[in-house]
Amino acid sequence: MAEILPEDRALERACELILAGLPVAVPTETVYGLAADATNGEAVARIYEAKGRPRFNPLIVHVCDRDMADRIGTFDPVSARLADIFWPGPLTLVLPLKAGAPVSPLVTAGLGTVGIRMPRGFAARLAASTGRPIAAPSANSSGRVSPTSARAVEADLGERIPLIVDGGAASVGVESTIVKVEDGRVQLLRPGGVAAEEIEAVLGAPLSRGRAGATVEAPGMLVSHYAPNATVRLNASEVRTGEALLAFGPKRIAKAENAVAVENLSLSGDLREAAASLFAHLAALDRCGAHSIAVEPVPRQGLGEAINDRLARAAAPRGDSTIVSQDAEVADF
Repeated sequence: MAEILPEDRALERACELILAGLPVAVPTETVYGLAADATNGEAVARIYEAKGRPRFNPLIVHVCDRDMADRIGTFDPVSARLADIFWPGPLTLVLPLKAGAPVSPLVTAGLGTVGIRMPRGFAARLAASTGRPIAAPSANSSGRVSPTSARAVEADLGERIPLIVDGGAASVGVESTIVKVEDGRVQLLRPGGVAAEEIEAVLGAPLSRGRAGATVEAPGMLVSHYAPNATVRLNASEVRTGEALLAFGPKRIAKAENAVAVENLSLSGDLREAAASLFAHLAALDRCGAHSIAVEPVPRQGLGEAINDRLARAAAPRGDSTIVSQDAEVADF
């Protein structure tokens, strides 16, 4: 069962667990979040594992100051102005991911953008004390209501995580507002703790709101997504001429010796390790120049469900504009 500590006595223990690669439930002004070191892919995988029935949607990165944010995302003038006015607070900015940014590809789900927020209170102190950006979705099982108290987290995730930091009731109680600046327009991706009217007052212009189903307004909504340039062939039983191989476990499929390049998600068959390495290994195989990537079967239980979900998106026909539903995983705090 999770240890519960009041936030005025929890920082040292929370830092110890974060640096050890373990998730910790922490309070913010919006809702409680399940926090982990955003630079550590296996730590991030443990978030999805604890939440159950995982989907590798992008996670918001929480920072302690602008210096940390600037190492991760590239700010345009409008985004910088919004950060100056609304940070710290419940506003998330979706920015281009900076080259060499110290975050795991699992946090961004392999995308070229990253959501960044500077929270108030304990989560910011956690990032400052560890020196690590903090990735976190809401601290609840997938599909359940986002928690606004430590007791709500305990009732749901208490047996799956080592520590819950009790900061009392969340003052805002809904997730952060998410906006993205693109081509000079500021698009509202999700309403939340900062009212759209407040942002519009600062901008002197209305936010862009897409019609439902007309445009893709948030990461991870297309069937064809996370796709390399090479075609992806799932559940392969053999390697064909000219193919690269995305392997899993200690045993290889037929003709594996013919692969032009090989990356193994986990030689030992560990699904957490496989989740942490998925996007990096796909990118590495894509760079080898193979026309196709053969993927060995990956079990579907636990984190395997999320791995297979992302592999299926990578293998989907290019140009498929079907929009799939977003679930609670994008409702980060």
